[in-house]
Amino acid sequence: MSIIQTPFGTTPDGQPVTRYTLQNRGGASVSILNYGGIVQSILVPDREGNLADVALGFDTLEGYLADHGCMGDTIGRYGNRIAEGRFTIDGQSYQLACNNGKNHLHGGPVGFNKHMWEAMPVEGNGEDSLRLHRVSPDGEMNFPGTLDVTVTFTFNDACDLIIRYQAATDKPTLCNLTNHTYFNLAGQDHGTVRDHVLLIDSDVITPVRDAGLIPTGSYMPVAGTPFDMRDGLLLGDGLDMMQESAQMVYANGYDHNFVLRKGETMALAACLWHEDSGRMMEVITDQPGVQLYTACTTHLGGGKGGMTYEPYSGLCLETQHFPDAPNNSQFIGTTVLRPGETYDTTTIYAFRVEE
Repeated sequence: MSIIQTPFGTTPDGQPVTRYTLQNRGGASVSILNYGGIVQSILVPDREGNLADVALGFDTLEGYLADHGCMGDTIGRYGNRIAEGRFTIDGQSYQLACNNGKNHLHGGPVGFNKHMWEAMPVEGNGEDSLRLHRVSPDGEMNFPGTLDVTVTFTFNDACDLIIRYQAATDKPTLCNLTNHTYFNLAGQDHGTVRDHVLLIDSDVITPVRDAGLIPTGSYMPVAGTPFDMRDGLLLGDGLDMMQESAQMVYANGYDHNFVLRKGETMALAACLWHEDSGRMMEVITDQPGVQLYTACTTHLGGGKGGMTYEPYSGLCLETQHFPDAPNNSQFIGTTVLRPGETYDTTTIYAFRVEE
């Protein structure tokens, strides 16, 4: 395999941005920026062997420097929401920077997606990797502790995009990293994802209180609701049921955490399928939850090739621990990372073709 490096603009403070393209023997590729750890494109074949870019994004750095709905971004220190930006560790209370109304979202106003990362490309036999590294200083966005983070993107000849997140800290802190790529398996210029079928292996979601999308702390069965995707659901059918579900009205679509039946074992979490192209994407992870976001109210503006992204143009499947987990001890696992521990989690987005 090979890794192609191309310039991708310069940040306002003069730092050069590079796009790293990991290309396999079939011509499929994944491109990642060392700014924000952003997945800028994913080119994979349909059943006829035709390549299309299935990740929403921009042709130039300017799109990513502007407000872009975290499109393709590496998210940290904490993916998803923390109510009022407040949490407690070992009796010590912390107040984070808030950027989503009165709540903290995706690392705050200047999260990991707005920083440069040190990049190390690693070419291999049948797979290539890009290792991104940064040190988040003590107090960044008011998080305690210095967090040393490495995110490794690997792409192989089977069209698996493997993302491994690793981190260590010198003080107890929170860590819940994820990726925020918007997928459209018909191609980023296709339109909406209403014609996609989505399966999520989940019996319950963590319902939200209101339009602020903070969990109530309880669980809601998906049976008999537009959230029942255990056997696969055409997303257009689900979105058409929006007015029947207060949960969907709050989000103007899907923006909810699904509790995975597999727990924290490495296994299949979700499968996305587009019939006309034959493209399919399996999501395999060791995380206990996945946030489905259908770009509900976001007009993301001009995308690649002059495309204008309207609501539902793509969807995110953000593997994670649960939103507001620091304030809900009943949720599975922990998002607290302590000195001497290693945060180490992997998610695979496996692209396949159904004949």
